[in-house]
Amino acid sequence: MIPIHDSLAPWIAEALWHAFAVFLRVGAFVSLMPAFGESVMPARVKLVLAFAFTLIVSPSIQVPPYATILLGDLLWLIFSETVNGLLLGIGVRLFILALQTTGSIAAQSTSLSQILGGAAVEPIPAMGYILVFAALALAVTAGLHVKAASLLIYSYDTLPMGQFPNPSDLSEWGLAQTSHAMSLAFTLAAPFVILSLLYNLALGAINKAMPQLMVAFVGAPVITAGGLFILCIASPLLLGTWLSALDQYLINPFGARP
Repeated sequence: MIPIHDSLAPWIAEALWHAFAVFLRVGAFVSLMPAFGESVMPARVKLVLAFAFTLIVSPSIQVPPYATILLGDLLWLIFSETVNGLLLGIGVRLFILALQTTGSIAAQSTSLSQILGGAAVEPIPAMGYILVFAALALAVTAGLHVKAASLLIYSYDTLPMGQFPNPSDLSEWGLAQTSHAMSLAFTLAAPFVILSLLYNLALGAINKAMPQLMVAFVGAPVITAGGLFILCIASPLLLGTWLSALDQYLINPFGARP
């Protein structure tokens, strides 16, 4: 084994400490990140991605010198940085939950809620799978990794290393993010809800005019075909709206929401 020169040992120790301090936040964020942190992604791949993001983010971050860190400071740093990374990751993950909610609302409105409802760990209708996978592909194609790296770098301005956010501000932020995600889900599902409303109004009028006709059996294929048609036509607009909202969060995760 080639011995390491004495002058290089402190530099290597400081570099490893720097990478470790940044990895705490980056690793927690990547574990919840869309596409890169999905449950189907192997743990080793997630770890490699976390290391890659750490190498990208580290040069831009100031880390306290290793010699000045005590055991209590180290434990607090591990806790606070992990929590800060999870907070950023949860904010991004809410956009995926918004799409899943959109798919569930759309499927319930168009009588498609039972198709492939339990095919995975998170049982959602087929519409939800289509929207989620299409959104993930769109986000990665649009440079999600670059935007995520920028988010991590600028997050240290709002959440300095080793500092935990104010609980009051954190609760307000969490409430605003959850409200925004649910509002986005209902907005994206609006075309399907409107179709369902018009369908049921027409079905009620027909049933009133012809009580002997089993209009429910006749109209079931209509609402199903209509839901698939709207999914085909409106998906580009829905995904574009979703990507715009995601970009807004990645640019300013702690900004005010409309």
